[in-house]
Amino acid sequence: MNAMAGRRGARDWIVDSSMFLLALFFALVSSVEFPTSPGSEPDLPLWLRISDMVLALLACLSLWWRRRWPVQIAVVLVLLSAVSGLVAGAMLIALFSLAVHRPPRVSLAVFVGLSVGTAFVHSALWPDPHAPFLVNFLLGVALQGAVTGWGLTVHHRRELVESLRDRAVHAETEAQLRAEHAQHQVREAMAREIHDVLGHRLSLLSVHAGALEYRPDAPAEEVARSAKVIRESAHQALQDLREVIGVLRAPVGELPQPTMADLRQLVEEADEAGTRVEFVEEYAGTVPERTGRAAYRIVQEGLTNVRKHAAGATTRVLVRGAPGDGLAVEVRNGPSPGSPPAAAGGDGSGQGLVGLAERVSLAAGRLEHGPDGRGGWRLAAWLPWPP
Repeated sequence: MNAMAGRRGARDWIVDSSMFLLALFFALVSSVEFPTSPGSEPDLPLWLRISDMVLALLACLSLWWRRRWPVQIAVVLVLLSAVSGLVAGAMLIALFSLAVHRPPRVSLAVFVGLSVGTAFVHSALWPDPHAPFLVNFLLGVALQGAVTGWGLTVHHRRELVESLRDRAVHAETEAQLRAEHAQHQVREAMAREIHDVLGHRLSLLSVHAGALEYRPDAPAEEVARSAKVIRESAHQALQDLREVIGVLRAPVGELPQPTMADLRQLVEEADEAGTRVEFVEEYAGTVPERTGRAAYRIVQEGLTNVRKHAAGATTRVLVRGAPGDGLAVEVRNGPSPGSPPAAAGGDGSGQGLVGLAERVSLAAGRLEHGPDGRGGWRLAAWLPWPP
């Protein structure tokens, strides 16, 4: 498990290679521009220059492990930057990685506790003849501070994205638990009610059967009447028993969900109920389950609003789309006979549309609704359909 967690993906290889090459390029440029003019800095022995280049190469190579040991590598490179200018590129990258992968207090402690001091030491050991000491020192501090601040920005952005993702998952789980709890309560209430009904019917059976047992000489009419009550009660008790068993057998959270295949039946039922519906389907391929379920709910809410607020209005349901382009769903109705214009959305609590907007938003889609300008009402949505 640990070995799998430590493996680099394709993106990690690209990023790590880019960081290594960037630090190496910075070191090469710095070595080429090594000051040799008289009066700038004293000439250094060849072995010291070679040692400096080897040290810079090792600093660049250490960046491959900056995710595993970000604090250690950043501290070492910051300290080395006090005596070597060639490791500056690798040091800046290490500071950035430290700010991204560790809490802000750690990266700020390294910056304040080490970076400022090493910048001072570097400016003192390697003075720039073209800039005052203070300018050179402040420039080094500002550069390291900018890199640290950039890393902190990336760190906070990642935390925000992760927090939003966790909140979405938590909200979805909480909603599912609430739905399951409500479903359990309904089933318990139904089970209690049917238990009471069965108890009543079985007690009725017991009374009439006991009367027949203890009065074998009862008149034929009374025997027939008791037998009829027993037969009817037994039949009804069996019906109630089948009903409660069916309710209790249904698995929680596995109730059937509508799909695109049920959309035509939904439109046909609305048409049979008196809503004149024109259904247009212009899509090819298999719609994803989540997208199809959202499309079904959009059409269902639209037809429900038409029946509530624009009874008798001519309605058109359009479903159009393709993989990669998304799925467009539209429910448009004309003015209702005998109703004021745009009656489909003029009153009511609007809770159905609010819930529908939340459903579409969770599916990463867009929802629009309002008067169509011709006395009718338009409900339209776009849903993603991956290629």
